Amino acid sequence: MNFKKLLAGAFLGFAITAVQAQNSKKQDIEAIKDMCGCFEITFKYTETFAPEIDYEKHYDYNASALEWAQLIKDEKDELSIQHLLVVNDTMIIKHWRQDWLYENTKRYDYNYDNQWSFIEMPKKEVKGQWTQNVYQVDDSPRYSGSATWFHADGRHFWENTANSPLPRREYSKRSDYNVMMRGNHVEITDNGWIHEQDNEKVIREAGKEDELLVQEKGYNIYTKVPDAKCAAAKKWWTANQDFWSKVRTKWSEVYGRDKDLTLEKKVEGQALFMKLFPMDITTNQEKIDEIIEAYVVKG
Repeated sequence: MNFKKLLAGAFLGFAITAVQAQNSKKQDIEAIKDMCGCFEITFKYTETFAPEIDYEKHYDYNASALEWAQLIKDEKDELSIQHLLVVNDTMIIKHWRQDWLYENTKRYDYNYDNQWSFIEMPKKEVKGQWTQNVYQVDDSPRYSGSATWFHADGRHFWENTANSPLPRREYSKRSDYNVMMRGNHVEITDNGWIHEQDNEKVIREAGKEDELLVQEKGYNIYTKVPDAKCAAAKKWWTANQDFWSKVRTKWSEVYGRDKDLTLEKKVEGQALFMKLFPMDITTNQEKIDEIIEAYVVKG
């Protein structure tokens, strides 16, 4: 066999694979950015199956909202989207945030009781994958998962299962389970995107196997509307973005310790967001750091 031809063939194969990877990554980025803009959202959840026949199904949950999704970081291997709720066209509430990291090897996996385990993943396991990190309204951690975006047959989607705390719609109302295993399916559509969920509400205790309480189906449907409908949110973010950049700076330092993390649910009777939301937007970094650090029990 001609060595030069063999070498040329191997090089050509490598080059084709590299181009395909770059094209796929470009499609990934386009899909993630398609989640930015102004959206009318419907939230629908229904419990579907419980292993115990005497389990009493909870009422279905249905809600709607108007939300602005602002791209706040656009780098080669990292995209960040801040979500802002628009209430009655004028009132703005800082909502959740999602960060997307390419071939990321470090993340925090929720355990239970406000504890997150630091996980370092081998590089070969995350090749071509994107980690989605989801954060609370105060930029503290919520859940995280790594998977590959798929682009085929005109569809663009990403799916993963991640441990998370109770959702906001239930955390103040229920105590019969303590972990939600989120089956997340994010898919871009012609007129927006959907977040389809196949969730398991489980009871988790140290040294025991998880106990399934009930399964749940969820659909969050994001329908794109003109950006003008979210003009108030864009204006609010312009005024407030520096403050929240300082908050993220502190959290980045906490996450960068690469240790298991435990957070206080309340300090002086208040959850963290209750302290951050009313703060003067000109508050300095040192004061913000002090407030957040008070909630870090371990990490």
